[in-house]
Amino acid sequence: MTVANGHANRAATSTLPPIGRASLQYSDEEIRKLAAELEKPFDPHVVEWRVANTSNNNGNLRGQLVAYADSRAYQDRLNILFTPAGWTRRYDRQFSGQVERGRDQKMVAKVFVTCELTIHGLGSNSSTGEAWCDDDNGGTTAEAQAFKRAASCFGLGRYLYDVEEVWVDLDERKRPLSTPSLPQWATPGGWAKGLRPQPSANKESSPPAGPRNGSKRQQRNSNQDRSRQSYGKATNPPSETVAKIEQMHTRIGSPLYRGILKRIAKVWNPADIGDEEMERKALAEMEEAERLRQRFEALLQQVGEEIFHSALRMLQLRSFHQIDSAEVLAKLVREMESRAPEPF
Repeated sequence: MTVANGHANRAATSTLPPIGRASLQYSDEEIRKLAAELEKPFDPHVVEWRVANTSNNNGNLRGQLVAYADSRAYQDRLNILFTPAGWTRRYDRQFSGQVERGRDQKMVAKVFVTCELTIHGLGSNSSTGEAWCDDDNGGTTAEAQAFKRAASCFGLGRYLYDVEEVWVDLDERKRPLSTPSLPQWATPGGWAKGLRPQPSANKESSPPAGPRNGSKRQQRNSNQDRSRQSYGKATNPPSETVAKIEQMHTRIGSPLYRGILKRIAKVWNPADIGDEEMERKALAEMEEAERLRQRFEALLQQVGEEIFHSALRMLQLRSFHQIDSAEVLAKLVREMESRAPEPF
């Protein structure tokens, strides 16, 4: 599909309407196609691995590698689909008070960056990144983090959160001695064939103990076996509650879904909760959020966009996508009900 200059069915030589013009609209079918294009994995050559954690077991230094893509890969995808004039982003920065950090207990503040990403004709999403101010690249790191998190709300780069972390041997400078391969589903070819990550897969992994003795060949074979186990291991089927939670993703939307998981269980995937009471609590709030969202949509039809945006401003929100809890959504519904011309 060619999605150039705003609409999928326009010629590549056409131009976008001026930014912000309300006439830039997509049909439901175009939105579905654009969403599918945004969700596709990046080319593997732009995906890199960074060491997130390390473990030293009897002198065997190992590192936990996490897959990521540079911000430029996200920008390139947006430019290809919408042209540079078809999307914008805006940053807001705030700083925390200073706190003691590190072994020397020096006083350091944090920078918090909020990125609002707008794709004209699709809407806006925002998210926040953070970094310590004693990092020379802290501001850039926080900006990139916020931008990529906002983009993931549109589906762009979201698949990387499901790529399982892998433990590999490190050298004395904590550099990986080997680079894992992406699972087949996380490549454009595998994705096109319909391959997808297992929803119950546990992304977090524990550091496996490295070989204490043996030849380099034995160590290499052991590493390869661990890599295969990491990507090919069988997983237990999710509980009934976890399965219901996973079904709520498409029903309430990513901001609410991820926000509830993060606040209640401090996890990204519901399979990582591991506590039945917490699972039930997360599901109950998601079900309440679904009821509130249905009420919100009915209210929106009655009161219109002007009252909706006025209610958002009253709650100091810029868009519906900033709502990440049933409590905040309930406040929006009550505010809109109070402004309705007739009792709702």
